[in-house]
Amino acid sequence: MDDEVFEDYDRELELALYKEYRDVVLQFQYVIETERRFYLANDVNVVRRDSEHDFYFEISMTDVWVWDIYRADRFVKSVRVLTFKDVNVEELTRRDFRLPDELSLDG
Repeated sequence: MDDEVFEDYDRELELALYKEYRDVVLQFQYVIETERRFYLANDVNVVRRDSEHDFYFEISMTDVWVWDIYRADRFVKSVRVLTFKDVNVEELTRRDFRLPDELSLDG
C-alpha cells in the first residue's frame, strides 16, 4: 500500500469518525478530554489521588463513547482512566431534540 492510498484511507476513517461524533453527541451530557483520548459520557467523576511525591487523577465514566478511529465499538459501558496530566470536563448544553420538518409525523 503506497503512502497516498494509506493517507486517503486514514482521511476517510477520520471523516467517518467525525460524522459519527456529530450524530451521537446530543445523547451525552459531558465531554471529557485527557492527554490520550476524547470521550463523551453521561456520568463522570474525577478524583485527585495523592501519592508520596506527586498526585494523579482517577476518572470514572459510564455510558461512554470513545473518539478512536481504530476501535471496532466506540460505545463502552464504563471507562476508568488514571493520568498525571490535565483533564478537561465540560458539561454539554442540553438541546431539545427536534425532527426535521420533512420527517415530522405531525404533518
